[in-house]
Amino acid sequence: MNDKELIDRPGPARTEDQLREQAVEELRKRRELAGHVLAYLTVNTFLVVIWYLTGAGFFWPVFPMFGWGIGLIFHAWDVLWPQPSETAVRSAMDRIARRK
Repeated sequence: MNDKELIDRPGPARTEDQLREQAVEELRKRRELAGHVLAYLTVNTFLVVIWYLTGAGFFWPVFPMFGWGIGLIFHAWDVLWPQPSETAVRSAMDRIARRK
């Protein structure tokens, strides 16, 4: 059994070091998401200021906001969406086994 399987496995097989490693990884992902949100807000605010200072015609900043926003949503989903529980995994395994 490799380290990844031990980390994702519930129960007594998980050591303190493995739990710490998983916690550090989750915190790193959240920090990266926060950086992504900050970059999104900073750059798009700058684009809106440029739009405003150049005459405030057609609101062209909507295009990068929309495109980048889709990527930001997927990043947030990856970080914040809960991973499947062990029960859900076992249920899916049973369902797959019954099909064969």
